Amino acid sequence: MTVKLLPITSALIIFIATSVANAFDHSHNEFDLLLKKHVVWKKYGFTSTVNYFGFEQDQAALVNYLKKVGAISEQQFESFNKQEQLAFLINAYNAYTVFWVSQNHRDIDSIKELGTLFKSPWKAKRFDLFGNIVSLDFIEHQLLREPGRFDDPRIHMAVNCASVSCPALRPEAYDASRINEQLNDSTLRFLSDRSRNSLKNKTLFISPIFKWYQTDFMRKSGSVLQWLQEYEFTLNPKGESFSSNSIVIKYTKYDWSLNNGDWE
Repeated sequence: MTVKLLPITSALIIFIATSVANAFDHSHNEFDLLLKKHVVWKKYGFTSTVNYFGFEQDQAALVNYLKKVGAISEQQFESFNKQEQLAFLINAYNAYTVFWVSQNHRDIDSIKELGTLFKSPWKAKRFDLFGNIVSLDFIEHQLLREPGRFDDPRIHMAVNCASVSCPALRPEAYDASRINEQLNDSTLRFLSDRSRNSLKNKTLFISPIFKWYQTDFMRKSGSVLQWLQEYEFTLNPKGESFSSNSIVIKYTKYDWSLNNGDWE
């Protein structure tokens, strides 16, 4: 008996890709469980500390999650809606960072030590994404910051660089169904930390993050200060003048020490 094979049409390919994409868990439950287990809010919820020993012990579970992230093709990713894409990329960045640091945390005091004299750790190509081996910089700068894709500076309060001065790693995964709420919360927590962002005598002391990525804030609101004015009460609970004509901006010191707190 001869079996006649039906031709694979473009419509069938799209259907298969969409079906696989729809099967992906956009709540990122596997990563969420690990974060809830090994990350704890500290300092009134403005920062968090990470138990890299715990992530090291649960490496198999983290690897299993990352295999599912790495198995998503670019075509499947493009079939996600914007909220799903954003949650996917932020979680991928954070999970790969946690995985890498947890493999090396016993021997380093800063993620910067994972780089070399000629290449920062964020430029190292070692992570599976869309069938390629990419760097953390690729995920952040080529995808999350790609003009016209998200145009949301709040991503800088969500991606975590495993350092004390970085906006906190949440003890939960970013969930596509409530990512806007989570991004707002992460932003408010970061801006509420007076050791990193504060207004004193018409001088606005803010994190260097606002200098490094100022083009993103300018694209969204015209300037860093105008973007921050949306969060004026958080930065300025005493009601000082917050106009662009009266404010001087200075940047706080950035601490690159590992965000492992009391765990080590």
